Amino acid sequence: MARSKPTDSPAPTGKAGRAPGSGSRGRGAAPAGATASGLGTTTPTGKPAKPPKLGKDGKPKVGRMAKLRNNARMMKQAYSLTYKNDPRLPWLMLIAFVVVAGLVELIGILFSIPIIMIFPAVVSGLLAALIVFGRRAQGSAYRQVEGQPGAAAWVLEGMRGDWRVTSGVAGTTQLDAVHRVLGRPGIILVAEGVPTRIRPLLAQEKKKLARVVGDTPIYDITVGDDEGQVPLKKLSAHVMKLPRNLSAAEVNALARRMSALGGPKMPVPGGPLPGGRQMSVSQRQVRRR
Repeated sequence: MARSKPTDSPAPTGKAGRAPGSGSRGRGAAPAGATASGLGTTTPTGKPAKPPKLGKDGKPKVGRMAKLRNNARMMKQAYSLTYKNDPRLPWLMLIAFVVVAGLVELIGILFSIPIIMIFPAVVSGLLAALIVFGRRAQGSAYRQVEGQPGAAAWVLEGMRGDWRVTSGVAGTTQLDAVHRVLGRPGIILVAEGVPTRIRPLLAQEKKKLARVVGDTPIYDITVGDDEGQVPLKKLSAHVMKLPRNLSAAEVNALARRMSALGGPKMPVPGGPLPGGRQMSVSQRQVRRR
């Protein structure tokens, strides 16, 4: 008797026989590494893209070449701005380079190693030229901001280190202002304007702070050229030379307590210089040196 053929076809084998939920990748399936937000997490080859590295501030890190390009662009901008107000800048930088490099090379000649000392001489000359550039740029910036509203705040915000600056915590309609700085020395109140008008502002602000900060030292500084005042160009150095009375943890705790006082009470000009943003770049370059 002839055997009858089965009517049911056998189940397909291999990849084609996998169930839809078995992880197979069909034509309409999303590539590995893709998320519900789209295909932005995969590379063109289909491999999962690496997440960007984050810095301490939580922002993506910038590559070294990008940093070098940014620094070079800012240096060029700072040089052009300083040169407009100080035409002697390139000659002074050249003199500094030649003198320092010549002295280092002379030492090499005296010790009979002139060829070996060529590289140190060039490096020393470049450093000397950069130091001259930094000092001239800083002096030019201070000459432009001196006497303008917001100049003290501009200097304070450019200081190196952990300084919590709040501009314009008190002021008058004549643009006299008191700025508050929190740092390791304690609390520093910096006033700029007419002395007869800023004295009551300082006293009122110190009284308000004393109710919140307790025994924390409170310093007051008046910016100006009269007796008992601090010149604008020496303000940063004066503040940074104050004694360190608080630890970093105490500064953070004090900042949380002072948050109840709020922020600025009066508008302070964003930059006292013409083209304030550009000059702030020059000032940052000076500060980094």
